[in-house]
Amino acid sequence: MLNIAVLVSGGGTNLQALLDAQEAGAIRNGRIVKVIASRPDAYALERAAAKQVPTAVVSRKAYATPEAFDEALLAELEACGAELVVLAGFLSILGEKVIARYRNRILNVHPSLIPAFCGKGFYGLKVHEAALAYGVKVTGATVHLVNEIPDGGAIVLQKAVAVQPADTPETLQLRVMRQAEWELLPQAVSLFCEGKIRVEGNIAVVDE
Repeated sequence: MLNIAVLVSGGGTNLQALLDAQEAGAIRNGRIVKVIASRPDAYALERAAAKQVPTAVVSRKAYATPEAFDEALLAELEACGAELVVLAGFLSILGEKVIARYRNRILNVHPSLIPAFCGKGFYGLKVHEAALAYGVKVTGATVHLVNEIPDGGAIVLQKAVAVQPADTPETLQLRVMRQAEWELLPQAVSLFCEGKIRVEGNIAVVDE
């Protein structure tokens, strides 16, 4: 049974999808042992508390340097014995030391079909605003492994979602969450915990 730490920054809808999947037995060979927030007012902390999952807050603003933030985050991860780190709406970019410590053991969900609308500065509604401005007819979500390049790690799972003519960034965001993110993230976490994800170069091979 692998220990999973989930990193959050906001409302925690992807965290809720993970908690619900765990409760339903859909995350095989893994359990969420800690939720770490980058903000003390993140509603995701309440979602974790409701399921009796231990929480912690590691705010970048509380540390003088990025390196000190990384050390504090690593301390929390190591204290709970984390073997898989899941970024579920975590808005702080991880430092090289954290990525190196958990190489190929950090999963992130991104609300587009990478390589479209991704990288530094593309998060939250900004992704959906860009998709609509470009006029794409199909968008979606991607779960990928995390490396030193924002949204640049090996792709694990993707799912397409249709863009509707009347979409706003808000309606598109909600559809992508419901139809893709909340499905893909628990699925990828379970696959990882079952040992069904391996990396060859920068390609993630999934044995389903």
